[in-house]
Amino acid sequence: MSTPGTPTERTRLRRHRERGTHDRADLNEVLDAGLICHLGAVVDGTPLVLPTAYGRIGDTLYLHGSVAGRTLAAAADDTQVCVTVTHLDGVVLARSVFDHSMNYRSAMIFGRPRTVTDADEVKAGLRAIVEHSAPGQWDTARQPSRKDLAATTVIALALDEASVKIRAGGPAEPEEQDADRLVWTGVLPIRQVWGAPEPDPAMPRGIAVPGHFADISGRRVDDNTDTAPASA
Repeated sequence: MSTPGTPTERTRLRRHRERGTHDRADLNEVLDAGLICHLGAVVDGTPLVLPTAYGRIGDTLYLHGSVAGRTLAAAADDTQVCVTVTHLDGVVLARSVFDHSMNYRSAMIFGRPRTVTDADEVKAGLRAIVEHSAPGQWDTARQPSRKDLAATTVIALALDEASVKIRAGGPAEPEEQDADRLVWTGVLPIRQVWGAPEPDPAMPRGIAVPGHFADISGRRVDDNTDTAPASA
């Protein structure tokens, strides 16, 4: 059952409020359909934005990176961050360029992340990230070694302060505006799909594509019907 979030001054929508929602189910849907998020933090007085993979377990978002990474290090230092995920679904064409728009699904999350130090939670967070990007790989590939873990920082961000904004449909413009202008109007859909798996040339011959990727070609990236992330 979804739990509506309580808007804060940072998540309260000022423009096009009809496109917004604070419902947890809507937030989870946007997060689970994406592969890349953008982590924003202020590092040495300068705002930096880091594109990175992520994973979700319940009401917690997990991110990881090198222990030497400046943005992640700043985020792990009990500072305020902003994480965004955006899906572009189409370009909307109207009679007037002023009314052109885009169809999208986006999420924005604010908060103070915590550095994950518990060994079991570190592995659970890394598993969520791997399974979110490539479902089935965690149990197929080699597990992280002690050296791998020592070189990796994992941070956790609660989904307590977040908002979602969604636009769908055709152009929204006054009917009387440019009504006599004969210009094509509508939507140019944009869909991200998986391609056919490309084998590593250095891989020994005879190793087949794993079953969990065998039929992935042509499938929409945000279609989690058969490739839902392990983080639920």
